[in-house]
Amino acid sequence: MSIPARAVAASAVAALLVLVPASPAGADPAPSGSAHAGSWVWPGGVAAVVRPWEAPAHDYGPGHRGVDVAVADPSSVVAPDDGVVAFVGTVVDRPLVTIDHGGGLVSTIEPVASDLSPGDRVARGGVVGALASGGHTAPGALHLGVRRDGEYIDPLALLGARERPVLLPV
Repeated sequence: MSIPARAVAASAVAALLVLVPASPAGADPAPSGSAHAGSWVWPGGVAAVVRPWEAPAHDYGPGHRGVDVAVADPSSVVAPDDGVVAFVGTVVDRPLVTIDHGGGLVSTIEPVASDLSPGDRVARGGVVGALASGGHTAPGALHLGVRRDGEYIDPLALLGARERPVLLPV
């Protein structure tokens, strides 16, 4: 390959890397082959994103650290995956449920009114509560936030709704 051809190839690879949205450090949703990748169920019972994930430029920057999803049945918000309830209560102006799924994954669903208690086991697709009011979500929607090892990640890969970017050969 001649020097100009190498420069063109390097420029093409650099352009592809620029076009792929950057995620914050550690924000890769789920590595290929992960037990969690694409295995979660939609907590609202329907696969409809009302507001997508918006990665912040830095830890304290503006963004949307989760996804807002439509709710099919307001009385039946479900657990996205098996886990143990870590928190149930009101934060600021909205009731929420936090579930520890193991492997460093923790989800928070809000606004959700629930009769569960910390320590209760929940099953994937099992009802955890009912849609409530409060927070920033549109009426008829809930917010699903996910952290892996303390860092917020885009939940869509866990829900099987986001393809992983693949670099093509030059």
